[in-house]
Amino acid sequence: MKTSKNYFSGFCFYEESELFDEYIIRNDFTISGFSYGAIKAFEEALNIQNRVDKLQLFSPAFFQNFDEKFKRTQLMYFKKDANSYVQTFLDNVIYPSNKDISKYFKLGTIEELEELLTYVWDEEKLQKLVDRGTIVEVYLGADDKIIDSLKVKEFFQKFATIYYIKEKGHLL
Repeated sequence: MKTSKNYFSGFCFYEESELFDEYIIRNDFTISGFSYGAIKAFEEALNIQNRVDKLQLFSPAFFQNFDEKFKRTQLMYFKKDANSYVQTFLDNVIYPSNKDISKYFKLGTIEELEELLTYVWDEEKLQKLVDRGTIVEVYLGADDKIIDSLKVKEFFQKFATIYYIKEKGHLL
């Protein structure tokens, strides 16, 4: 596969793929992404002309089960004080661990936050990818404080192999 990128980073993250070394498959025919990057990885796998054998989604950003008020509030808090918002966000991302993720930090933008909050995972697109022969894997932490991992599991289970990992959060 002649794509420049096989891994897509999460919101406020940069080159963090090593955090997923115990799960990630690194080859020319696998695309993976973490959280916001899972959206980007999915779109890449869907739209690329080259062969994609496997799509790995680590804690995919999934907010279609949250109401508009929640999404507007998140955006409002980010606009009001991005640094404070991001600190709380990152504390929730690493929960229940105390990993130092500072070397992977890159301040996200309001546009990225809005995109991840409003993105709608489309069942028809997922089925199209599966019908093409792409194996989809979704990795979820049972103790995730960012997304509702049970809702995500329920949504993806007809399209993907789900790895539901106990005592892990958004970072797995």
